[in-house]
Amino acid sequence: MAVPTTPTVATGPGPPRRPYVLLSCATSIDGYIDDATEQRLVLSNEEDLDRIDAVRAGCDAILVGAGTVRRDDPRLVVRSERLRGARVARGLPPSPTKVTLTARGDLDPGARFFTVGDADKLVYCASPAVGKTTELLAGQATVVDAGDPVDHDRILADLAGRGIGRLMVEGGGTVHAQFLTAGLADELHLVVAPFFVGDCQAPRFVAEGRFPWHPGRRARVAEVRQIGDVVLLRYALSDRCGDW
Repeated sequence: MAVPTTPTVATGPGPPRRPYVLLSCATSIDGYIDDATEQRLVLSNEEDLDRIDAVRAGCDAILVGAGTVRRDDPRLVVRSERLRGARVARGLPPSPTKVTLTARGDLDPGARFFTVGDADKLVYCASPAVGKTTELLAGQATVVDAGDPVDHDRILADLAGRGIGRLMVEGGGTVHAQFLTAGLADELHLVVAPFFVGDCQAPRFVAEGRFPWHPGRRARVAEVRQIGDVVLLRYALSDRCGDW
């Protein structure tokens, strides 16, 4: 049975340890991550999906928000048999740990996040919803009290305490904005698809906020690469980016 746990904050000299945080997102030319229809908009291509699979395989955990779990029903597993085998050969599970954040605990136990793959599943939940979420996901995930409101520093410290050294954050836009505005991102992979959405009702990459990167403090471009008909822009958002 899943029981709620209280994060163990990493200790030691210097600032609290946290995983290396890599944000990954695909947008249209005009900055949208989806359209306003019920059908999911495919922004990437097969070649880039293979690249994303390799990035996933090199991470210890993959994080998405509860809204992404509800809306997109992602599996969040490594697709390639070769990459899964390489992880197993290194003594790792075939796919990284799955992580989600929720304020209300409004999650479907039948979602593929919980039912696909053998990776550990962690649900960081706002304190008021911990009890009902633990009951809802009994036997399927470890529910962790993440404070009220959800505290991202606390989450990252807990992940570090669980041995997570490299975290991939795949969205959605609200979660990406939370990590960015808090200055908790080390690297951003932004893929631009060759078309426009042009619908103000559609979700954008990030909403309004006070971001650490602005005209007076520009993010460093680490790489620009064409991948078929999309372009990968890789930005270094902290001095840690060169470490990986």
